[in-house]
Amino acid sequence: MHSFHYQDGSLHCEGVNLETLAREHGSPLYVYSAHTIRDHYTRLHSALGDLDHHIAFAVKANSNLSVLRLLKDLGSGFDIVSGGELFRVLQAGGQASQCTFAGVGKTREELKYALQEGIYCINAESIAELEFINEVARDLGVVAPIAVRVNPNVDAKTHKYISTGKSENKFGVDFEAITELYERAGDYPNLLLRGLQMHIGSQLRSITPFIEAIERVAPLVEKLKATHHIEFFSIGGGVGIIYEDALESGSPGWWAGQNEPLLTIEQYAAAIVPRLKTLGLRILLEPGRYIVGNAGVLITECLYEKKGHAKTFKIVDAGMNDLIRPALYEGFHQIVALREELNQSLVMADVVGPICESGDFFCQDREVPNVQPGDLLALMSAGAYGFTMASNYNSRPLPAEILVDGTHSKVIRPRQSLQDLIAGEQ
Repeated sequence: MHSFHYQDGSLHCEGVNLETLAREHGSPLYVYSAHTIRDHYTRLHSALGDLDHHIAFAVKANSNLSVLRLLKDLGSGFDIVSGGELFRVLQAGGQASQCTFAGVGKTREELKYALQEGIYCINAESIAELEFINEVARDLGVVAPIAVRVNPNVDAKTHKYISTGKSENKFGVDFEAITELYERAGDYPNLLLRGLQMHIGSQLRSITPFIEAIERVAPLVEKLKATHHIEFFSIGGGVGIIYEDALESGSPGWWAGQNEPLLTIEQYAAAIVPRLKTLGLRILLEPGRYIVGNAGVLITECLYEKKGHAKTFKIVDAGMNDLIRPALYEGFHQIVALREELNQSLVMADVVGPICESGDFFCQDREVPNVQPGDLLALMSAGAYGFTMASNYNSRPLPAEILVDGTHSKVIRPRQSLQDLIAGEQ
């Protein structure tokens, strides 16, 4: 359950009034709930029961040091995709020995950094990368622990930009080529075959693709366990969350479709655990969005209302540089007013930002609260792929980030100043 709710007519995060935060720290403003993050992590951990498992949070979803530290204290490991993310984990008190390093384009310097810090595993995505990792490890005089990412050619039926498990995607090695590749990898003296990895996509709305992928890959896992003595099988992440009606539902599950019931994390675990337990291997999971997605909101202030012949626009002070999901892949975010009574009066409008792009919108042709200049809105479910994808486009300072824990709030990243924008430039 997430921790955003109305209290005395005002939207709160746990025990803190969001309008009070916005008036104190300005907008746009990201606010995260520590309780929600803890709840989602512990629910997933508990649902997996006595399955030998390790949760590695996908740092790309939300890489703020305070969020990473909170998860580290819960026992989480981390799934990283760059040397910078490894640096963040270490700065947050995490250990490289609890990290897996994914991604198709790791550089020599990144690989050296990961190996020198004692990375648990590097996930390779091609024979060329295996050869490169072996070369880097040889030059360092170490053995690199690796897993190969298999592409099971399973359609996750999600947006094309976040689908990763089909043969036409850039990720992973073709299923049919894995056995031969492991045979070749075994000949490299500076590689240790530690596991097998897959990840079929993000924001999955049905359990079916998960089951299909596991059942397709499980026989391969058993074969690699027997021939190469691998110790883990990583099934990736991808569990979706609610974006529509997120505030009303207060649930960490997601809708599989208009006529299908809500699928909870407990139902997800019940479906996959029996299929994984018989493998006798450690199971790695790499959730990101599920842990933090519904744990955050982006607060923005209405600046103007613009009425034209064709449309009404609510112009706000947040832009696509602050939250790019709607512009990038048509991401949906529920939009609510911080004052509850404003949600009773709706108007068909576009909610748009100040960026000089026609793609700078948060919704189009949607019934939204009829806010006026000075009123505050919350874009729900903004805890994942929000701030981490933000930029300084149009030379706009990045927003502040706040972490709420009970009745306490803490600035975990101050708002950028104009001077910060040009730091390091000449």
